[in-house]
Amino acid sequence: MTSSSSPSQDTKRFAHAYPEGLRADALMEEDVAWSHEIDGERDGDQFDRSERAALRRVVGLSTELEDVTEVEYRQLRLERVVLVGVWTTGTVQDADNSLAELAALAETAGAVVLDGVIQRRDKPDAATYIGSGKALELRDIVIETGADTVICDGELSPGQLIQLEDVVKVKVIDRTALILDIFAQHAKSREGKAQVALAQMQYMLPRLRGWGQSLSRQMGGGRGGLATRGPGETKIETDRRRIREKMAKMRREIADMKTGREIKRQERRRNKVPSVAIAGYTNAGKSSLLNRLTGAGVLVENALFATLDPTVRRAETPSGRLYTLTDTVGFVRHLPHHLVEAFRSTMEEVGDSDLILHVVDGSHPVPEEQLAAVREVIRDVGATGVPEIVVINKADAADPLVLQRLLRVEKRSIAVSARTGQGIDELLALIDNELPRPSVEIEALVPYTHGKLVARAHTEGEVISEEHTAEGTLLKVRVHEELAADLAPYVPAPAL
Repeated sequence: MTSSSSPSQDTKRFAHAYPEGLRADALMEEDVAWSHEIDGERDGDQFDRSERAALRRVVGLSTELEDVTEVEYRQLRLERVVLVGVWTTGTVQDADNSLAELAALAETAGAVVLDGVIQRRDKPDAATYIGSGKALELRDIVIETGADTVICDGELSPGQLIQLEDVVKVKVIDRTALILDIFAQHAKSREGKAQVALAQMQYMLPRLRGWGQSLSRQMGGGRGGLATRGPGETKIETDRRRIREKMAKMRREIADMKTGREIKRQERRRNKVPSVAIAGYTNAGKSSLLNRLTGAGVLVENALFATLDPTVRRAETPSGRLYTLTDTVGFVRHLPHHLVEAFRSTMEEVGDSDLILHVVDGSHPVPEEQLAAVREVIRDVGATGVPEIVVINKADAADPLVLQRLLRVEKRSIAVSARTGQGIDELLALIDNELPRPSVEIEALVPYTHGKLVARAHTEGEVISEEHTAEGTLLKVRVHEELAADLAPYVPAPAL
């Protein structure tokens, strides 16, 4: 292990308390003792003594409950977690932001964040993620806080999970497992549940050994007594085989469900209805924007990944053109590749759209990181060729300087507030201007007996003028080639 005095091990530790609630003093006598130690001089002494060698506490992550009796607490006891991250690149603010996002994910999953620490290293330790010495320090923090789970801000190998768990003596999970758990809680549709289940099985397959010693028991070899002789198959091999069989079945089911969505998309394309996909970072306000633009009444929740199942709604531009708006699953930094694969059919809504509204949270400390993370996933699903409008949401709560910076850097961008309605009219006009327009301009006198053609001109094309005459409806429209061919018999002959 590298010496704790080397630059790669440079770490700090801070005492902290969540601004909206300190640790619950009324839970147990031990908790009272711990809280006095932590809030008293002990932590300050540690900070002075081991500024370089210890784990660095991140301020403002605790979400521990306050003023709750022990009985009440046991009834609603949530998982108590300590967060740990490895800071390898970037500034200390970047590392803090990453752990703050992990805290938000943990809260969304239903956990109480007791503490958060960061380890400064060149790269994560191959054995225990943070190094054996720091793992022992982490164990002391787990005992001190009474936590029952450690969440690591990264994707850990099966070996890292097992060895860190052996040291800290509580359950250890990584960022990927946490996101999968949130997805499992929020999936509502049959397809969403199947996609989450597939991603969970893909994640679990190489990690089975970390889920309990019973998985490695083996029948066979003759040492177990009666009825155990023979070549046998280890329990872990049996479980892996069953998981692979379930994954194959799940992929077939998802492929069948994908066919249904593809039929709907083909129907929309056949009717030449333009489509707009709302994409963006999780909790950026995509569902709120959809509701503001269409009045859809979609669930809006101040939580990460509140939307998993895509919602498609019809909308109309100020000039009367119809189009569809699709609310998609939110993205996040380091989105597990299992999820990108499992939700590929859902994310295809983005790739098949005519326009992407890329929503970013203008009040976020580093909105540029959100933009970069979303564009990485957009590249993964092959939607780089789709035109994009950057919608800077929550403008009412954003720093004006940040808004100016984003509007200057992002050439096709607009600042809005889905909550107050600020900038929505301008956004609608921008959508109208950016949506693909029909290519053929035609003037036709449609008999009143062919009212369906007039209706199609309104839904599939762009009506420039409309006049009702004695012979029929005189239309001047911009339409696609198929409808232009249907209207061609009714084009008035040129005047001699």
